[in-house]
Amino acid sequence: MGNAKSLRGGTLIATPLKGADGQIYAMAQGNVVVGGAGASAGGSKVQVNHLSAGRIPEGATVERAVPTPWLQGSTIQYDLRADDFNTAREVANAINRVKGPGTAEAISGRTVAVNLPMQPGQRVAFIADLENLNIDRATPAAKVVINARTGSVVLNQAVTVGPCAVAHGNLSVTISSTPVISQPNPLSQGQTVVTEKANIQINQEPGALIQMPAGTRLTDVVKALNTLGANPQDLLAILQAMKVAGALNAELEVI
Repeated sequence: MGNAKSLRGGTLIATPLKGADGQIYAMAQGNVVVGGAGASAGGSKVQVNHLSAGRIPEGATVERAVPTPWLQGSTIQYDLRADDFNTAREVANAINRVKGPGTAEAISGRTVAVNLPMQPGQRVAFIADLENLNIDRATPAAKVVINARTGSVVLNQAVTVGPCAVAHGNLSVTISSTPVISQPNPLSQGQTVVTEKANIQINQEPGALIQMPAGTRLTDVVKALNTLGANPQDLLAILQAMKVAGALNAELEVI
């Protein structure tokens, strides 16, 4: 607490989660998962990734019910996680095959409207049947997920790369400080002064211009990125630059 240097092995005490209206809707509590490690002793310190940021998977308990029109209307709305017209159509078709034509209708690429029975007990059984339906999902949208804290980069199978040329070099700055002691002569009534002499070195490694061919499969994209010889931290900058240049056919998401 206070000036803690690391959250590894820590536990979040009960913390209220408030909505935009200022009301408390959930209480968060649990063990913090940190994607890093570090050690320090005798003034020396070694750290991998960030130790002051973490996640608590499913660490909230709902305390206030959110109003829902479960028994008020005659329809229910299914909202898909991704905006995909093909998946919305498959959901509506699967419901109509089991519950009859006209039961479900795809309103948009993310919304499917379903007609419900009038009795509450029948509605529960109706929704239970819908939860067990098998849906043929469409190919997911191309997406690259980047974790800026840990340097993790994940690409799905739909990511493709257009032909481009990439040059990436590393810039390192090294600052070393050496204590310098100024000792006065005897009987001079002077004082010993300790100063520091700083030495700054800047080293920039040359980056060769590498041509990356077009990759239509995930294996081709991985091979093209491996030819750069970049570490995950460098890939963060390279993928963002490729996206701006129009050579990366995928959506970038930073978590």
